[in-house]
Amino acid sequence: MNTTIVKGSWNEQKGKLKQKFATLTNNDLMFDEGKKVEMMGKLQIKLGKTKEELESIFSSI
Repeated sequence: MNTTIVKGSWNEQKGKLKQKFATLTNNDLMFDEGKKVEMMGKLQIKLGKTKEELESIFSSI
């Protein structure tokens, strides 16, 4: 898959997440290759959601 497509898709998802959860910042949603687990852990803490709840949120946007 093209990296530009992935980045574009992620930028779109970030925008939707920030609309849904006003407390999220660009820093919270910074996605570095290979650090998905770390980012998800930070989001779990900040939003008070479980891993399963976050996965459900991501799949719905």
